[in-house]
Amino acid sequence: MPGDRYFEIQKNLDIFATLYKEVNTYYVDDVNPNKVIRTGIEAMLQNLDPYTNYIPEDDIEDYRTMTTNQYGGIGALVGKRNGRSLIIMPYEGFPAHRNGLIIGDEILKIDGIEVANKTSTEISRLLKGQANTKVNLTILRFGNEKEFDLEIKREKITIDNVPYFGMVSDDIGYLKLQDFTTDAGKEVKNAVVELKSKGAKKIILDLRDNPGGLLSEAVNVSNVFVPKGSEVVTTKGKVTDWNKSYKALNNPVDTEIPLVVITSSRSASASEIVAGVIQDYDRGVLVGQRSFGKGLVQATRPLSYNSQLKVTTAKYYTPSGRCIQAIDYSHRNADGSVGKIPDSLKVAFSTKNGRVVYDGGGIAPDIPVERSYLAPITLSLVNKSLLFEYANIYRLENEEITSAKEFSLTDAEYDKFVKWVNTKDYDYTTKVESTLEELKKVAEKEKYYNAIEDQLKELQKKVSHNKESELLKFKNQIKFMLEEEIVSRYYLQAGIVEASFDYDPDITESIKILNNTAKYQKLLSGN
Repeated sequence: MPGDRYFEIQKNLDIFATLYKEVNTYYVDDVNPNKVIRTGIEAMLQNLDPYTNYIPEDDIEDYRTMTTNQYGGIGALVGKRNGRSLIIMPYEGFPAHRNGLIIGDEILKIDGIEVANKTSTEISRLLKGQANTKVNLTILRFGNEKEFDLEIKREKITIDNVPYFGMVSDDIGYLKLQDFTTDAGKEVKNAVVELKSKGAKKIILDLRDNPGGLLSEAVNVSNVFVPKGSEVVTTKGKVTDWNKSYKALNNPVDTEIPLVVITSSRSASASEIVAGVIQDYDRGVLVGQRSFGKGLVQATRPLSYNSQLKVTTAKYYTPSGRCIQAIDYSHRNADGSVGKIPDSLKVAFSTKNGRVVYDGGGIAPDIPVERSYLAPITLSLVNKSLLFEYANIYRLENEEITSAKEFSLTDAEYDKFVKWVNTKDYDYTTKVESTLEELKKVAEKEKYYNAIEDQLKELQKKVSHNKESELLKFKNQIKFMLEEEIVSRYYLQAGIVEASFDYDPDITESIKILNNTAKYQKLLSGN
């Protein structure tokens, strides 16, 4: 009965309030009301789902930045590398870039405040401010001993949803969509129109690692490729008045151009709506990895004292009728993927051409591509920022390079890197080594170690890594990642994307299927 439910709500709120009063009055130490109540609120919401969150007044501006991709600042990504606060990427055309800041510049002070012991979040807040206000930075440039001061006028920074689009071959256009904030649909539309004007007869839409965003922009992006009036997504929740079917409202750019959509295990929410629409209408081929599996819709509700609640209000359903929400969204693999969903928990649906697709656990690609495996030595070089540092050295020694697409390190240049990195202090443990170490511990615990000691030591000797030999064994992988770092010093974000075209397995597979018209059409025909 509704009356009983309201009584239980009131009773428990009363218990919570009186409990807090007692704790505040009698607890041995002073209790911070903001901290204690926030902990209680967050613990309550964690019991629901990972996407229902409390946003206090102090965090509203950060939340607004996240949903709009707009803020007042200098236009640069700043991060920590070996304890130093560095410019990781200046965004092209914005104040940091125009004022000459480059990747690797170390920020020592912001408006006279030393930042050595501050977190990246604290530094970001110091850099942000109202547009047209000035911020003074003290910078130390890599390769220089003398620091210098730089005054930069903040601007309204709008980060593009489409940071890159271009041609991967004579007739294949590529665009990277990294967010679904305001104008994502317009940016995709403009990119496709521009690519077609450059001769694109086929399109690759890259949604990898795109966390999603505004549902309305998922509709707009889908609308670029599907006809006006097509159903894109349906939402259903407890409040039936909020249930809604969203349709494509505009004339599409192109409903026939061959299309590949690339997804990864971190393509979520709005990304999955777009991928699901393209798959359900047999509008294009999906390549890559199974998507994240977030089929939930959030709405923001105002609370007292300028705080807000982001609350899950509905589940969304793709045109075929499936909800791709992972059945258990609280337990995931290390890479963010949902793992294998038992067949007994899946329900079959049909695409427009009769192909069978399933709900639960994300969108499965039509052409799976195994996620790239990074060797432990490569991960160590990345985590220790050694590739980052060597790219700075290379830039200091080489004023210019060829185009990002053509750039490649010679064997002699790679050997020079190997000699340099061998002077650095870094180490790592391979998975085989850690497994053998675990086996040793279990054997000792269960009293088997003496019986297998000789064999175990022989195995450990055989698999014990040698850094110098592994720099050669995994040369292609390390060389590729080093080339990306180096290219970014000359061509920024666009350079990183273009440098990956020849080595990226997802892009390589996408090009292959687009160039095989018969296979492309057969995949979508349902036969």
